[in-house]
Amino acid sequence: MLIKMNLQMKQSDRLRIFTWHIHGSYLYYLSQGNYDLYIPVNEGRTEGYYGRGETFPFGANVIEVQQHDVCGLEFDLILFQTDENYLVDQFRTLSEEQRKLPKVYLEHDPPWDHPTNAQHPVSDPEVTLVHVTHFNKLMWDNNGLPSRVIEHGVLVPDVSEKTSLEKGIVVINNLSARGRLLGADIFALVRDKIPLDLAGMGTSDYGLGEILHPDLPEFISQYRFFFNPIRYTSLGLAVCEAMMLGLPVVGLATTEMALTIQNGHTGFVHTDLDYLIEKMSFLLENPEEARRLGKNAREYARKRFDIQRFSAEWESLFHELKNKTYEKKNSIYK
Repeated sequence: MLIKMNLQMKQSDRLRIFTWHIHGSYLYYLSQGNYDLYIPVNEGRTEGYYGRGETFPFGANVIEVQQHDVCGLEFDLILFQTDENYLVDQFRTLSEEQRKLPKVYLEHDPPWDHPTNAQHPVSDPEVTLVHVTHFNKLMWDNNGLPSRVIEHGVLVPDVSEKTSLEKGIVVINNLSARGRLLGADIFALVRDKIPLDLAGMGTSDYGLGEILHPDLPEFISQYRFFFNPIRYTSLGLAVCEAMMLGLPVVGLATTEMALTIQNGHTGFVHTDLDYLIEKMSFLLENPEEARRLGKNAREYARKRFDIQRFSAEWESLFHELKNKTYEKKNSIYK
């Protein structure tokens, strides 16, 4: 009886989630929930072990832990975000007991090896697979495992409606190095015909360079529209943020973009670049129409990418998995 009571008391504690710092902006939005996120750091600051860094205004619930100290701490769940986390990092960072905790694999991307036949690295039914878009879930071979979708949630400051700069803005890190997949050739082609600025890490030679995430909303709000040249990727947080800021979005009608942008209402999507170039010219020549589409984009984004909905879905999943674990433990003592 005493053991069962202790287990029930444990359930009411604030959730403690261990994960890695993979996508800084996603981690920032994930940290808006009512739980604590523990992230590892090592001297080499290798991928996933950066710690909090200085780019994002993380709250006190994002807690750095030295990699060699992780195995001595108590957590409620483990959240994987890359193949490396799942296949390698857990075995060199977590204890055997920690690896028995409820586990979630957050899949940020669609399959790269093959668009329809790639098997997801997770085949363990004890791991809950979460996709960030329905497109990603559809395209991955999920090994017959039940998988879930938690769509993006974003948080942007209120900025005054501007869209006064007669240019479009593109936000992609290291675009030239990432090639056709991220639309480097499309960006170059369109920029020959339409005034476009490019912001992002690794773009200082042919763009504006990195704009820190806290400064990005105010910066991009001055542009007439947001252009997304990416052929094949997940739904970028930059797209969600741009819509939330009131920018119309122009992009390719591929992946989840085809269901995110409504032509003539929140922006324009198509697989015909000539059509998109024509619509960009239209937005540059018609600022009032750009503002109308941007207002519609903001209203849509506030409903679909609401940060409260996003946080509630994650918190609900975390509690569900933790409760299942305690129910199993409780059943032993009945």
